[in-house]
Amino acid sequence: MAKTRKPEFYPIILAGGRGTRFWPLSRKTFAKQLLPLNSEQSMIQETVARLLPTAPAENFWVITNGDLKKNIARQLKSVPGKQIVAEPLGRNTAPAIGLAAFILHRRNPNAVLGLFPSDQVIVKEKQFRKDLQTGIALAAAGENIVVMGVKPTRAETGYGYVEAGSIHHGAVLQVRCFREKPAKQLAEQYVKAGNYYWNSGMFLWSAATLVNALRQYLPQTAVVLEKIAATWGTRKFDETLRKLYPKCEDKSVDYGILEPRSALGEGASNIFCIPAEWGWNDLGSWAAHFEHRLSQGKQKDNVIASSGSFVLDAHGNYLHAPEKFIAVVGVRGLVVVDSGDALLITTIERSQDVGKIVKYLDQQKDSKLI
Repeated sequence: MAKTRKPEFYPIILAGGRGTRFWPLSRKTFAKQLLPLNSEQSMIQETVARLLPTAPAENFWVITNGDLKKNIARQLKSVPGKQIVAEPLGRNTAPAIGLAAFILHRRNPNAVLGLFPSDQVIVKEKQFRKDLQTGIALAAAGENIVVMGVKPTRAETGYGYVEAGSIHHGAVLQVRCFREKPAKQLAEQYVKAGNYYWNSGMFLWSAATLVNALRQYLPQTAVVLEKIAATWGTRKFDETLRKLYPKCEDKSVDYGILEPRSALGEGASNIFCIPAEWGWNDLGSWAAHFEHRLSQGKQKDNVIASSGSFVLDAHGNYLHAPEKFIAVVGVRGLVVVDSGDALLITTIERSQDVGKIVKYLDQQKDSKLI
């Protein structure tokens, strides 16, 4: 009996975000994904290392922007430089993954593509890869789309949700629909219902499936991407990308492809969810980073990065000044981050608003601080 050939897998890492809620450490040319927020490696280095057992380095692609490309290439020496592609203009996740899909479709229509954010933490990496292999096999089996869903641990209002339906096979569930970020009360209902999962932003599909979906749901963008892909490997590619890519629609994968496809109904849409419990965290703010560091058990009550510290009656603070001695007395719930040229002072509760500082600095055209 002939042995089933293992599908060729290509991880596509999206790394164009600015990580504005991690200002002042995250900057335009050295954003959150380039910072060592979880270990001695940067977030994007951890992402690649986590995926390397599933695909050779020459199969990796990174979609980023011109500001970050050089520093990403420095950190990811194993990834072919030509496959670190800089968008000339940010056009959201659908055109970004779509560009890689059209290029790889010309090489191998049956190749399986995985879309991965560059800045997430996953604690249980072996389980992650096991679930990933399940998803790759399902994506290779037909016109299927697979979303990695994370079992919610709280009524989170900052994530989109995946509503799952009946069991497809084993632990794999059919998807009913995608839900946008809910209000608190609705998020509580989702968690209580038990069949809603956080949308991790990780998706799997064959190159042919994604190309066909783009042609169906974003036809204008598909035409543009196909023209760009036709020049891949030639001297015309960079110029064609620069001229044509801005004509793509500014649409996310969720809004542009998954929502209209899921409208076909459970079963007919061929969208599946793999529920996961990997110790997942997207580290969306300083508050999230504070909670993550506490969960690692290395520090209790306060999270402090300093050359030395003195603490008296201070609780629940996040303090970052690695080259300075920190003395903290009688305060609670503060976030203080010293980057050398800027100092952030806020609270754990208001850390989601840090991105507004970057908007202000953009408006002021203060290029040194952004």
